[in-house]
Amino acid sequence: MKVLIAGGGIGGLAAALSIARNGHRAVVLERAAAFTELGAGIQLGPNAFHALDRLGIGPAARACAVHVDALRFMDGTTGEQVVSMPLTGAYRARFGNPYAVVHRGDLYQALLDGCAAHPGVTLSANRAVTGYEQTPAGVTALLDGGERVTGEVLVGADGIRSAVRERLLGDGPPRVSGHTIYRSVIPMERVPAELRWNSVTLWAGPRWHFVHYPIGRGELFNLAVTLDDGAPEVVTGRPAGRGHVLARFPGLGGTARRLLELGADWKEWVLCDRDPVDRWTDGRVALLGDAAHPMLQYAAQGACMALEDAVLLGDLLAGAGDDVPQRLEKYQAERRERAAGAQRVARALGERLYHPAGEEAAARNAMLSSLTVDDLHDKVAWLHGARVGGTGGPR
Repeated sequence: MKVLIAGGGIGGLAAALSIARNGHRAVVLERAAAFTELGAGIQLGPNAFHALDRLGIGPAARACAVHVDALRFMDGTTGEQVVSMPLTGAYRARFGNPYAVVHRGDLYQALLDGCAAHPGVTLSANRAVTGYEQTPAGVTALLDGGERVTGEVLVGADGIRSAVRERLLGDGPPRVSGHTIYRSVIPMERVPAELRWNSVTLWAGPRWHFVHYPIGRGELFNLAVTLDDGAPEVVTGRPAGRGHVLARFPGLGGTARRLLELGADWKEWVLCDRDPVDRWTDGRVALLGDAAHPMLQYAAQGACMALEDAVLLGDLLAGAGDDVPQRLEKYQAERRERAAGAQRVARALGERLYHPAGEEAAARNAMLSSLTVDDLHDKVAWLHGARVGGTGGPR
Protein backbone atom coordinates (compact mmCIF):
# COMPACT_ATOMS: atom_id res chain seq x y z
CA MET A 1 0.00 0.00 0.00
CA LYS A 2 0.89 3.65 -0.34
CA VAL A 3 0.48 5.29 3.06
CA LEU A 4 0.40 9.09 3.21
CA ILE A 5 1.64 10.75 6.38
CA ALA A 6 0.75 14.37 7.09
CA GLY A 7 3.56 15.85 9.17
CA GLY A 8 7.27 15.14 9.31
CA GLY A 9 7.92 15.58 13.03
CA ILE A 10 9.05 12.85 15.41
CA GLY A 11 5.71 11.03 15.23
CA GLY A 12 5.44 11.31 11.45
CA LEU A 13 8.94 10.02 10.77
CA ALA A 14 8.49 7.19 13.27
CA ALA A 15 5.25 6.22 11.55
CA ALA A 16 6.92 6.28 8.14
CA LEU A 17 9.74 4.05 9.33
CA SER A 18 7.36 1.61 11.04
CA ILE A 19 5.08 1.40 8.00
CA ALA A 20 7.96 0.92 5.57
CA ARG A 21 9.54 -1.76 7.73
CA ASN A 22 6.22 -3.58 7.57
CA GLY A 23 6.25 -3.73 3.79
CA HIS A 24 4.39 -0.63 2.58
CA ARG A 25 5.41 2.63 0.91
CA ALA A 26 5.31 5.67 3.19
CA VAL A 27 5.11 9.20 1.76
CA VAL A 28 5.73 11.93 4.34
CA LEU A 29 4.14 15.28 3.45
CA GLU A 30 5.77 18.01 5.54
CA ARG A 31 4.49 21.61 5.54
CA ALA A 32 7.90 23.20 6.20
CA ALA A 33 10.47 23.84 3.50
CA ALA A 34 12.89 21.33 5.03
CA PHE A 35 12.86 18.37 7.41
CA THR A 36 14.23 19.90 10.60
CA GLU A 37 13.29 19.87 14.27
CA LEU A 38 13.69 22.79 16.64
CA GLY A 39 13.37 22.66 20.40
CA ALA A 40 15.40 21.65 23.40
CA GLY A 41 15.58 18.59 25.63
CA ILE A 42 13.12 15.74 25.89
CA GLN A 43 12.98 12.73 28.19
CA LEU A 44 12.74 9.16 26.94
CA GLY A 45 11.52 6.39 29.19
CA PRO A 46 12.29 2.70 28.60
CA ASN A 47 9.04 2.41 26.67
CA ALA A 48 10.42 4.89 24.12
CA PHE A 49 13.58 2.82 23.69
CA HIS A 50 11.52 -0.34 23.20
CA ALA A 51 9.75 1.47 20.36
CA LEU A 52 12.99 2.86 18.92
CA ASP A 53 14.46 -0.64 18.89
CA ARG A 54 11.43 -1.85 16.93
CA LEU A 55 12.08 0.96 14.45
CA GLY A 56 15.70 -0.13 14.04
CA ILE A 57 17.24 3.06 15.41
CA GLY A 58 17.63 2.17 19.08
CA PRO A 59 21.46 2.15 18.92
CA ALA A 60 21.55 5.56 17.21
CA ALA A 61 19.17 7.03 19.79
CA ARG A 62 21.16 5.62 22.72
CA ALA A 63 24.39 6.99 21.26
CA CYS A 64 23.16 10.59 21.28
CA ALA A 65 21.34 10.39 24.64
CA VAL A 66 22.48 10.96 28.21
CA HIS A 67 21.54 7.99 30.40
CA VAL A 68 20.62 9.67 33.67
CA ASP A 69 20.99 8.05 37.10
CA ALA A 70 17.93 9.46 38.86
CA LEU A 71 14.79 11.55 38.80
CA ARG A 72 15.12 14.02 41.69
CA PHE A 73 12.20 15.96 43.20
CA MET A 74 13.22 19.02 45.21
CA ASP A 75 11.21 21.44 47.32
CA GLY A 76 11.88 24.69 45.50
CA THR A 77 10.98 26.77 48.55
CA THR A 78 13.24 25.07 51.11
CA GLY A 79 15.86 23.81 48.67
CA GLU A 80 15.71 20.33 50.21
CA GLN A 81 15.45 17.06 48.33
CA VAL A 82 12.06 15.41 48.82
CA VAL A 83 12.62 12.14 46.96
CA SER A 84 14.92 10.61 44.38
CA MET A 85 14.01 7.70 42.11
CA PRO A 86 17.09 5.69 41.02
CA LEU A 87 17.17 4.85 37.30
CA THR A 88 20.07 2.41 37.24
CA GLY A 89 20.39 -1.14 38.59
CA ALA A 90 16.95 -2.43 39.60
CA TYR A 91 15.14 0.09 37.39
CA ARG A 92 16.93 -0.93 34.20
CA ALA A 93 16.66 -4.60 35.10
CA ARG A 94 12.92 -4.28 35.65
CA PHE A 95 12.08 -2.20 32.59
CA GLY A 96 14.71 -3.52 30.20
CA ASN A 97 16.05 -0.19 29.00
CA PRO A 98 17.48 3.07 30.35
CA TYR A 99 15.78 6.33 31.14
CA ALA A 100 17.56 8.97 29.09
CA VAL A 101 17.45 12.58 28.01
CA VAL A 102 18.25 13.82 24.54
CA HIS A 103 18.24 16.95 22.45
CA ARG A 104 15.09 16.87 20.37
CA GLY A 105 17.13 17.59 17.26
CA ASP A 106 19.41 14.60 17.88
CA LEU A 107 16.48 12.17 18.20
CA TYR A 108 14.91 13.69 15.12
CA GLN A 109 18.13 13.24 13.14
CA ALA A 110 18.27 9.56 14.08
CA LEU A 111 14.72 9.11 12.78
CA LEU A 112 15.43 11.17 9.67
CA ASP A 113 18.53 9.11 8.89
CA GLY A 114 16.52 5.92 9.33
CA CYS A 115 13.86 7.15 6.92
CA ALA A 116 16.40 8.38 4.37
CA ALA A 117 18.11 4.99 4.39
CA HIS A 118 14.90 3.01 3.82
CA PRO A 119 13.81 2.61 0.18
CA GLY A 120 10.17 2.44 1.24
CA VAL A 121 10.10 6.02 2.61
CA THR A 122 9.66 9.15 0.50
CA LEU A 123 10.24 12.50 2.23
CA SER A 124 8.45 15.41 0.59
CA ALA A 125 8.85 18.92 2.06
CA ASN A 126 6.90 22.12 1.45
CA ARG A 127 3.64 20.20 1.06
CA ALA A 128 1.10 21.22 3.69
CA VAL A 129 -1.92 18.93 4.07
CA THR A 130 -5.11 20.95 4.58
CA GLY A 131 -7.71 18.18 4.52
CA TYR A 132 -8.72 14.94 2.83
CA GLU A 133 -11.33 13.13 0.79
CA GLN A 134 -11.86 9.39 0.65
CA THR A 135 -13.66 6.57 -1.10
CA PRO A 136 -14.00 2.94 0.01
CA ALA A 137 -10.85 2.14 -1.98
CA GLY A 138 -8.53 5.04 -1.13
CA VAL A 139 -7.92 8.45 0.39
CA THR A 140 -6.72 11.72 -1.10
CA ALA A 141 -4.72 14.28 0.84
CA LEU A 142 -5.60 17.83 -0.14
CA LEU A 143 -2.59 20.12 -0.14
CA ASP A 144 -2.23 23.85 0.22
CA GLY A 145 -2.19 25.22 -3.33
CA GLY A 146 -4.65 22.69 -4.73
CA GLU A 147 -2.44 19.64 -5.23
CA ARG A 148 -3.95 16.22 -4.48
CA VAL A 149 -2.04 13.09 -3.44
CA THR A 150 -3.79 9.74 -3.32
CA GLY A 151 -2.98 6.58 -1.38
CA GLU A 152 -4.64 3.77 0.52
CA VAL A 153 -4.17 5.26 4.03
CA LEU A 154 -3.68 8.75 5.49
CA VAL A 155 -2.00 9.21 8.87
CA GLY A 156 -2.52 12.59 10.51
CA ALA A 157 0.72 13.24 12.39
CA ASP A 158 0.52 17.00 11.91
CA GLY A 159 0.65 18.08 15.52
CA ILE A 160 -1.57 19.71 18.10
CA ARG A 161 -3.22 22.00 15.50
CA SER A 162 -3.72 19.16 13.04
CA ALA A 163 -5.60 19.93 9.83
CA VAL A 164 -6.36 16.22 9.51
CA ARG A 165 -7.89 16.19 13.00
CA GLU A 166 -9.96 19.27 12.19
CA ARG A 167 -11.38 17.49 9.13
CA LEU A 168 -11.94 14.29 11.12
CA LEU A 169 -13.31 15.70 14.39
CA GLY A 170 -13.89 19.40 13.88
CA ASP A 171 -13.26 20.06 17.56
CA GLY A 172 -11.55 23.42 17.20
CA PRO A 173 -8.34 24.75 18.71
CA PRO A 174 -6.49 23.12 21.61
CA ARG A 175 -7.03 24.06 25.26
CA VAL A 176 -4.74 26.81 26.55
CA SER A 177 -3.41 25.59 29.89
CA GLY A 178 -2.56 28.98 31.36
CA HIS A 179 1.00 27.80 32.05
CA THR A 180 3.95 29.69 30.59
CA ILE A 181 7.22 27.83 30.08
CA TYR A 182 10.63 29.36 29.42
CA ARG A 183 13.36 27.21 27.86
CA SER A 184 17.09 27.67 27.45
CA VAL A 185 19.97 25.44 26.33
CA ILE A 186 23.52 26.42 27.28
CA PRO A 187 26.98 24.85 26.95
CA MET A 188 27.75 22.51 29.84
CA GLU A 189 31.07 24.28 30.36
CA ARG A 190 29.12 27.23 31.79
CA VAL A 191 27.71 25.05 34.59
CA PRO A 192 29.82 24.82 37.76
CA ALA A 193 31.33 21.34 38.07
CA GLU A 194 29.58 20.66 41.38
CA LEU A 195 26.16 21.26 39.75
CA ARG A 196 26.60 18.99 36.73
CA TRP A 197 24.29 16.33 38.15
CA ASN A 198 23.56 13.32 35.97
CA SER A 199 19.88 13.46 36.80
CA VAL A 200 16.60 15.02 35.78
CA THR A 201 16.03 17.45 38.64
CA LEU A 202 12.73 19.20 39.33
CA TRP A 203 12.31 22.04 41.85
CA ALA A 204 8.65 22.47 42.81
CA GLY A 205 7.31 25.75 44.19
CA PRO A 206 3.97 27.53 44.62
CA ARG A 207 2.50 27.75 41.10
CA TRP A 208 5.89 27.16 39.46
CA HIS A 209 8.49 24.49 38.83
CA PHE A 210 11.99 24.33 37.35
CA VAL A 211 13.52 21.33 35.54
CA HIS A 212 17.09 20.86 34.33
CA TYR A 213 19.26 18.07 32.94
CA PRO A 214 22.19 17.43 30.58
CA ILE A 215 21.61 16.77 26.87
CA GLY A 216 23.68 16.68 23.67
CA ARG A 217 25.87 13.77 24.81
CA GLY A 218 26.52 15.72 28.00
CA GLU A 219 27.84 18.78 26.19
CA LEU A 220 24.72 20.90 26.73
CA PHE A 221 22.53 21.81 29.70
CA ASN A 222 18.75 22.07 29.31
CA LEU A 223 16.71 24.43 31.51
CA ALA A 224 12.92 24.74 31.57
CA VAL A 225 11.01 26.82 34.11
CA THR A 226 7.22 26.98 34.20
CA LEU A 227 4.79 29.45 35.80
CA ASP A 228 1.07 28.89 36.33
CA ASP A 229 0.21 32.48 35.45
CA GLY A 230 -3.16 32.06 33.77
CA ALA A 231 -1.78 33.06 30.38
CA PRO A 232 -4.83 33.25 28.09
CA GLU A 233 -3.28 33.17 24.62
CA VAL A 234 -1.01 30.84 22.68
CA VAL A 235 2.68 31.78 22.52
CA THR A 236 5.12 29.62 20.55
CA GLY A 237 8.86 30.13 20.86
CA ARG A 238 8.83 33.87 21.49
CA PRO A 239 12.19 35.29 22.65
CA ALA A 240 12.21 36.31 26.32
CA GLY A 241 14.80 38.50 27.99
CA ARG A 242 16.94 37.05 30.77
CA GLY A 243 15.87 39.77 33.20
CA HIS A 244 12.22 39.10 32.47
CA VAL A 245 12.59 35.38 33.16
CA LEU A 246 14.48 35.90 36.42
CA ALA A 247 11.97 38.46 37.63
CA ARG A 248 9.06 36.06 37.15
CA PHE A 249 10.46 33.59 39.71
CA PRO A 250 11.40 35.59 42.82
CA GLY A 251 10.71 32.64 45.12
CA LEU A 252 13.30 30.42 43.49
CA GLY A 253 16.53 30.71 45.46
CA GLY A 254 19.70 28.91 46.48
CA THR A 255 21.16 26.33 44.10
CA ALA A 256 18.14 26.48 41.81
CA ARG A 257 18.59 30.22 41.46
CA ARG A 258 22.25 29.79 40.58
CA LEU A 259 21.27 27.42 37.78
CA LEU A 260 18.41 29.60 36.52
CA GLU A 261 20.76 32.57 36.29
CA LEU A 262 22.96 30.62 33.87
CA GLY A 263 20.22 30.60 31.24
CA ALA A 264 20.55 32.64 28.08
CA ASP A 265 18.61 33.16 24.86
CA TRP A 266 15.39 32.16 26.59
CA LYS A 267 12.29 31.35 24.55
CA GLU A 268 8.72 31.35 25.80
CA TRP A 269 5.71 29.12 25.17
CA VAL A 270 2.22 28.95 26.61
CA LEU A 271 1.42 25.26 26.98
CA CYS A 272 -1.63 23.70 25.35
CA ASP A 273 -3.25 20.27 25.35
CA ARG A 274 -6.62 18.67 24.59
CA ASP A 275 -9.10 16.49 26.43
CA PRO A 276 -8.97 12.80 25.51
CA VAL A 277 -11.35 11.82 22.72
CA ASP A 278 -12.80 8.46 21.71
CA ARG A 279 -12.44 8.83 17.96
CA TRP A 280 -9.09 8.87 16.17
CA THR A 281 -10.10 7.24 12.88
CA ASP A 282 -12.35 7.86 9.90
CA GLY A 283 -12.34 5.02 7.40
CA ARG A 284 -8.84 5.01 5.93
CA VAL A 285 -7.64 7.96 8.02
CA ALA A 286 -6.05 7.79 11.50
CA LEU A 287 -4.48 10.29 13.89
CA LEU A 288 -1.14 9.79 15.64
CA GLY A 289 0.89 11.54 18.33
CA ASP A 290 -0.07 15.11 19.21
CA ALA A 291 -2.76 15.12 16.53
CA ALA A 292 -4.54 12.37 18.48
CA HIS A 293 -3.62 12.96 22.12
CA PRO A 294 -1.63 16.15 22.83
CA MET A 295 -0.56 16.36 26.45
CA LEU A 296 1.27 18.70 28.79
CA GLN A 297 4.97 17.99 29.24
CA TYR A 298 4.67 17.11 32.92
CA ALA A 299 4.66 13.30 32.51
CA ALA A 300 7.52 13.48 29.97
CA GLN A 301 5.64 11.06 27.72
CA GLY A 302 4.55 13.03 24.64
CA ALA A 303 7.29 11.75 22.34
CA CYS A 304 7.16 8.31 23.95
CA MET A 305 3.44 7.98 23.19
CA ALA A 306 3.97 9.04 19.56
CA LEU A 307 6.69 6.41 19.14
CA GLU A 308 4.44 3.75 20.62
CA ASP A 309 1.62 4.81 18.27
CA ALA A 310 3.94 4.48 15.29
CA VAL A 311 5.13 0.99 16.16
CA LEU A 312 1.64 -0.38 16.71
CA LEU A 313 0.22 1.29 13.60
CA GLY A 314 2.94 -0.23 11.42
CA ASP A 315 2.41 -3.66 12.95
CA LEU A 316 -1.35 -3.55 12.43
CA LEU A 317 -1.05 -2.45 8.79
CA ALA A 318 1.33 -5.31 7.91
CA GLY A 319 -0.24 -7.30 5.08
CA ALA A 320 -3.39 -5.16 5.09
CA GLY A 321 -5.81 -5.30 2.18
CA ASP A 322 -9.45 -4.29 2.02
CA ASP A 323 -9.71 -4.40 5.83
CA VAL A 324 -7.76 -1.18 6.41
CA PRO A 325 -10.60 0.62 8.25
CA GLN A 326 -10.97 -2.31 10.65
CA ARG A 327 -7.22 -2.36 11.30
CA LEU A 328 -7.20 1.36 12.01
CA GLU A 329 -10.10 0.92 14.42
CA LYS A 330 -8.06 -1.76 16.21
CA TYR A 331 -5.12 0.67 16.43
CA GLN A 332 -7.42 3.26 18.00
CA ALA A 333 -8.91 0.75 20.41
CA GLU A 334 -5.52 -0.47 21.60
CA ARG A 335 -3.98 2.98 22.02
CA ARG A 336 -6.85 5.18 23.20
CA GLU A 337 -7.01 4.39 26.93
CA ARG A 338 -3.26 4.32 27.42
CA ALA A 339 -2.77 7.69 25.72
CA ALA A 340 -5.74 9.18 27.59
CA GLY A 341 -4.20 7.98 30.86
CA ALA A 342 -0.96 9.76 30.02
CA GLN A 343 -2.87 12.94 29.16
CA ARG A 344 -4.70 12.88 32.49
CA VAL A 345 -1.57 12.10 34.52
CA ALA A 346 0.30 14.97 32.86
CA ARG A 347 -2.38 17.43 33.98
CA ALA A 348 -2.59 15.94 37.45
CA LEU A 349 1.15 16.22 38.02
CA GLY A 350 1.00 19.95 37.43
CA GLU A 351 -1.95 20.40 39.75
CA ARG A 352 -1.09 18.02 42.60
CA LEU A 353 2.70 17.62 42.67
CA TYR A 354 4.49 20.45 40.90
CA HIS A 355 2.57 23.59 41.93
CA PRO A 356 1.02 23.26 45.44
CA ALA A 357 1.86 25.69 48.26
CA GLY A 358 1.69 25.74 52.05
CA GLU A 359 -0.02 22.79 53.71
CA GLU A 360 -0.69 21.10 50.40
CA ALA A 361 3.01 21.22 49.57
CA ALA A 362 3.89 19.84 53.00
CA ALA A 363 1.42 16.96 52.52
CA ARG A 364 2.89 16.27 49.10
CA ASN A 365 6.40 16.17 50.53
CA ALA A 366 5.33 13.79 53.29
CA MET A 367 3.65 11.48 50.80
CA LEU A 368 6.57 11.40 48.38
CA SER A 369 9.25 11.00 51.04
CA SER A 370 7.40 7.98 52.47
CA LEU A 371 7.77 6.00 49.23
CA THR A 372 10.43 3.30 48.91
CA VAL A 373 12.42 2.77 45.73
CA ASP A 374 10.18 -0.18 44.88
CA ASP A 375 7.12 1.99 45.49
CA LEU A 376 8.45 4.61 43.10
CA HIS A 377 9.18 2.06 40.41
CA ASP A 378 5.70 0.57 40.88
CA LYS A 379 4.15 4.02 40.38
CA VAL A 380 5.74 4.44 36.92
CA ALA A 381 5.58 0.81 35.80
CA TRP A 382 2.40 1.25 33.75
CA LEU A 383 4.08 3.95 31.69
CA HIS A 384 7.75 3.01 31.61
CA GLY A 385 7.36 -0.74 31.40
CA ALA A 386 5.15 -0.97 28.31
CA ARG A 387 6.30 -2.85 25.22
CA VAL A 388 4.03 -1.98 22.32
CA GLY A 389 3.78 -4.41 19.42
CA GLY A 390 5.93 -7.49 18.99
CA THR A 391 9.57 -8.01 19.95
CA GLY A 392 11.05 -8.51 16.52
CA GLY A 393 9.10 -7.38 13.51
CA PRO A 394 9.90 -7.48 9.81
CA ARG A 395 12.69 -5.52 8.22
